[in-house]
Amino acid sequence: MTFNTVALQAVDVQALPDAGAASTEALADGASAAAHPTLVGQDLDILQLVLHASWPVQAVMILLIIASLASWFIIFRKKRQLDRARAELEQFEERFWSGVDLSKLYANASERNREVAGLEAIFEAGFREFNRMRSRRGVDSRLQLEGAQRAMRATATRELDELEGNLEFLANVGSISPYVGLFGTVWGIMISFQGLASVKEATIATVAPGISEALIATAMGLFAAIPAVWAYNRYATRAERIANRYDAFSEEFSSILQRQAGLED
Repeated sequence: MTFNTVALQAVDVQALPDAGAASTEALADGASAAAHPTLVGQDLDILQLVLHASWPVQAVMILLIIASLASWFIIFRKKRQLDRARAELEQFEERFWSGVDLSKLYANASERNREVAGLEAIFEAGFREFNRMRSRRGVDSRLQLEGAQRAMRATATRELDELEGNLEFLANVGSISPYVGLFGTVWGIMISFQGLASVKEATIATVAPGISEALIATAMGLFAAIPAVWAYNRYATRAERIANRYDAFSEEFSSILQRQAGLED
């Protein structure tokens, strides 16, 4: 009986270190999970990464979010503006080439309490200047035509400036946002590696949270830049096409005014 009791005690004594090691590993895992809650499980919690980032990285993220929201506002607003300009252009061209009398078309464009824009504004400015110059005595016919052309060019420039407004902001967001995000990433990685100085043994679990937080800044920079670049290229092309149609109309209308002024070769 005494021998069996001693043997059982020996077995119990050998089992204690394993239980203690398992308990120590469990405590270490629990401490690691508590220190880095974003590493628990396989899901990536973007919100937790943002909230646990250092304040310079958070400032970069906030700046990128503001730039992204502003660019999306401009994108939707510019789309409506360009769609309306193209629709007005096509409607006025249809009326202009339908054979309607130019005086009636001008009277309709110059009505009070009515705002004209786009191609109609170019026509109204040119025809108004042509009539004003023609009403003066002793004014050469060529000067009448040149005055109408100058008025149309000035109005077309104002209309195009309105269409191209805020496109520069989209270009800036598209070109600068990746670098701003990269700055946040570099700063976050630098902070992560500085934190390794106080750690005796560096592991992937120690470095991963800080690097993940830093890389979110790069992702946000790309999220802000890609739509802005796409919208800038698309809207700049659409504005250029409208500008070409303005120029074509001005040339054709100048030919009509030239015939009215008796300047045909």
